[in-house]
Amino acid sequence: MKLSDFDFDLPENLIATRPMRPRPAARLLLAQGDALQDRHVADLPDILRAGDLLVINTTRVIPARLTGMRRRQTPQGAVEAKVEITLTEPSPDGTWRALAKPLRKLAQGEKIRFTDDLSAQVVTRDDADVVLRFNLTGDAFDAALDAAGQMPLPPYIAARRAADAQDREDYQTVFARTPGAVAAPTASLHFDDALMAALRARGVRFAEVTLHVGAGTFLPVKVDDIRDHRMHAEWGQIDAGAAQAIAETRAQGGRVIAVGTTALRLIETAATARGQIAPWTGKTDIFITPGYAFRITDGLMTNFHLPKSTLMMLVAALMGQDRIRRIYAHAIAERYRFFSYGDASLLLP
Repeated sequence: MKLSDFDFDLPENLIATRPMRPRPAARLLLAQGDALQDRHVADLPDILRAGDLLVINTTRVIPARLTGMRRRQTPQGAVEAKVEITLTEPSPDGTWRALAKPLRKLAQGEKIRFTDDLSAQVVTRDDADVVLRFNLTGDAFDAALDAAGQMPLPPYIAARRAADAQDREDYQTVFARTPGAVAAPTASLHFDDALMAALRARGVRFAEVTLHVGAGTFLPVKVDDIRDHRMHAEWGQIDAGAAQAIAETRAQGGRVIAVGTTALRLIETAATARGQIAPWTGKTDIFITPGYAFRITDGLMTNFHLPKSTLMMLVAALMGQDRIRRIYAHAIAERYRFFSYGDASLLLP
């Protein structure tokens, strides 16, 4: 399959830069088989059935975007210049991998000062990113990062406006608990406490998993033949309670519906070929494309994705390429809002 198979034209004015309020007021395109219905996220208690299981991702987005000043000695004296850093992944030795702008001007050993309290030294640099060692660790680092950092909004939002204080709330799910993501599991942004309570009253259950969404989720596919694309690995965990809830739902004839592509990728990584699942911890680089045989997933709630992205390939794998084209054509014609702060779809093949 070619990258062009997953392309479509999207009017720029359909890219959402702010979410709907309240969260469940977002529109929901229900795609059940070949039928399409225009609904709202608030309708989920009427759409889902008692015995269904929603798999949600409890990762918490960290304020991973930092702006600092780098200082370098030259024959003419000390020179300072602005640098933008987006943290991507911590390492066991206490360092952080990060994207940097400008990248090529950073040198090994160079110091970057973000605030009076927070600074970092460049350990290594390659053509893709840098490794930084901060002057603080543990709780002191977390507090300094919280004070200095901004929410790492996706490029298609950041190009239109800067992150602000409201994004601290908007770009975080109501059930976020485990810090580590540098991008939000955006389908989950549509839930609030009242909707969660209404779903539980309906008999819908929840299984909580964790997948720390990495910056690789925003990287474009650069190969024409999608078989040549390599996914970035992301850390995830399914505990015994979540594995048991998934297994029980399948045994009792309920539907396992992933809330977001992150939750889907995690449960499909952990599943066996026979559709069984057990507790799992590790890194996943699963790449789901048309032809993939789903082992656990019966449905997916997800936002509308970028053209030619790996997530477009995933939803095409779930629904079929012709059907997903019709779904997206309907969404564009009906002016659904796209991407991270946009509206949602519920895909039930």
